[in-house]
Amino acid sequence: MSKVTPQPKIGFVSLGCPKNLVDSERILTELRTEGYDVVPSYDDADMVIVNTCGFIDSAVQESLEAIGEALNENGKVIVTGCLGAKEDQIREVHPKVLEITGPS
Repeated sequence: MSKVTPQPKIGFVSLGCPKNLVDSERILTELRTEGYDVVPSYDDADMVIVNTCGFIDSAVQESLEAIGEALNENGKVIVTGCLGAKEDQIREVHPKVLEITGPS
């Protein structure tokens, strides 16, 4: 009898403009295609992806707070989106983030 491997579970949060929402939908579609289960709770997730905004100060602050919340609740966080272009700023506040991606 073969064992069924459970689907990896991903928590996801999207912040920012309508373009960011489109990017989030593309990311979520790809994750589901690759066999990931997107879950609403960070606690239930194997990892959390935070799709950030980084254009105005209030959006940067909101993104940094969302990253911190995900780290506190889960501990395994990948950051993507516009704020990802400011890796040093993210690492200064949240050095335990696993990976940071974004526009170059």
